[in-house]
Amino acid sequence: MRASVPVTMNGLKTACSQCNLVELCLPFGMSDSELHQLDELVGARRKVKRQQSLYRAGDPFEAIYAIRAGSFKTDVLLEDGRDQVTGFQMTGEILGLDGISTENHSCNAIALEDSEVCVIPYAKLEQLSHEVEGLQHQFHKVMSREIVRDHGVMMLLGSMRAEERLAAFLLNMSQRFTARGFSAAEFHLRMTREEIGSYLGLKLETVSRAFSRFQEEGLIAVQQKHIRLIDSSGLRRLVQHQTASCGR
Repeated sequence: MRASVPVTMNGLKTACSQCNLVELCLPFGMSDSELHQLDELVGARRKVKRQQSLYRAGDPFEAIYAIRAGSFKTDVLLEDGRDQVTGFQMTGEILGLDGISTENHSCNAIALEDSEVCVIPYAKLEQLSHEVEGLQHQFHKVMSREIVRDHGVMMLLGSMRAEERLAAFLLNMSQRFTARGFSAAEFHLRMTREEIGSYLGLKLETVSRAFSRFQEEGLIAVQQKHIRLIDSSGLRRLVQHQTASCGR
């Protein structure tokens, strides 16, 4: 059962205007008074246990969700019964935008670890966007960021070899951890290698071989899900080589 935690006056002290994630999940760049109005958006906080779903494909679209703590994957069910991972989202990122166009969610959002989200009712967001100058524009920037990320995935799947895909994935994760104030060179991946393979369009065996080769070549060190990037420049050269080849 989903646990929703109503926002109290004490809770509001750490809502949008005070939250250190605001520049990540809702990068408005507004005045203090405008940010305080954004506090009204947070209808509840919801805790989601590992492997539980925040929402499922087909559920009515009612809100978007800012990840306050933890991480998620989104996936869809293919005709052959397999789950296709469509994305990984971490603290400070937004979930739920897939439901805006049809008013029903088109994918599943599943917690990769015990997580917590801020629930932002979409109807309230629309209403407030008419009252707070620039809010609608900033929300469109958030949506654009997600579109750019999806485009990057299409580039991965469409033009890169297996090792280049994995290198690009690890560099992307590094950049996202850095944006959250964590180490760029050492981090813990919450997803399984099978889930990484599904996301990158690779078989589990191929992902495992690529990890092993990177480790043998001194590019990374791997201990279960803990990753240390030893030679980030080497990983970037792999990706840049592919980009240069595509431009010829």
